[in-house]
Amino acid sequence: MFMRAGQFDAALALDDDAAPTIAVLLPCYNEGLAIGTVIERFRAALPTAKIYVYDNNSSDGSADIARAAGAVVRSEPRQGKGFVVRRMFADIDADIYVMCDADETYDAAVAGDLVDRLVEHGLDMIVGTRVDVSGTAYRPAHRFGNWMLTSLVRTMFGGGFSDMLSGYRIFSRRFVKSFPQMSQGFEIETELTIHALQLGMPTGEMPTRFKDRPSGSESKLRTISDGVRILWTIGTLLKQERPFLLFGVACLGLAALSLLLGYPVIAEYLRSGTVPRLPTAVLATGMMILAFLSLFSGLILDTVTRGRKEAKLLRYLELSSVHAKSMRWQFMDSKSRLVQ
Repeated sequence: MFMRAGQFDAALALDDDAAPTIAVLLPCYNEGLAIGTVIERFRAALPTAKIYVYDNNSSDGSADIARAAGAVVRSEPRQGKGFVVRRMFADIDADIYVMCDADETYDAAVAGDLVDRLVEHGLDMIVGTRVDVSGTAYRPAHRFGNWMLTSLVRTMFGGGFSDMLSGYRIFSRRFVKSFPQMSQGFEIETELTIHALQLGMPTGEMPTRFKDRPSGSESKLRTISDGVRILWTIGTLLKQERPFLLFGVACLGLAALSLLLGYPVIAEYLRSGTVPRLPTAVLATGMMILAFLSLFSGLILDTVTRGRKEAKLLRYLELSSVHAKSMRWQFMDSKSRLVQ
């Protein structure tokens, strides 16, 4: 179905009569023990795809190993997975993007099934949800953190995925080229998820095997610091994408606290006509003013956010879906066979 995908250049990727092209994107930082095997497995699963490895200041020869394995190797000097993904999305043109961590923990063999599902159902993103086959690949702290953050995003933004932090994802071109990325590190998966939820994109997920890293290889994820950064990213995106919810909750909290502090003052004034607790009265009044300021700030920012969302949605709709292109290519292919 994806015949000659690896032989098309960027210009041909935009040609509606060409077969959909596939790019495998592998962010890499000191993965010398695994990168060669990962490239081989993706080449076996997607023989027509072009494999890109973006080296992020590796010091263990990962780039040389990837180059020897036949991948296109490029570098990103700014440290952090977010910077790497930003560079990959900006540099590479394809119809389908397969992004996976280069640590050999994800199952490359199912990449073809994931791509087929993306095309057949006209999806813009599929998340390969992790199923721990060894029982030790998924550390308890990471499992709990993933569950907590996934639940938080589902509550705040509606919908969501069962494994929001999975590093195994398949994207359409219109997802990648309409994604205004801001994150710098491991919080990139959170931003990808919320972008899809905010624009109401057609998405899906599929269980995939998840196993231990090769012996001697170490995870780059720092449980506490990266967890805090992900929480900060969720809060920042909540302010940007759902400001009325954030400032509305702040308004209700401040108003409730103001009433709680002000009730005794009001009751005493109604009883005796005096205000003996003037500092409390001033504090309650100030908090009620802040509550209304939060309310109107939320209303104003919600209007701004709506304009930004419409602009992103229009950019998204400018790009054709991979499903539509696949149908056109199949039609042209069958037509050419009839002519022959």
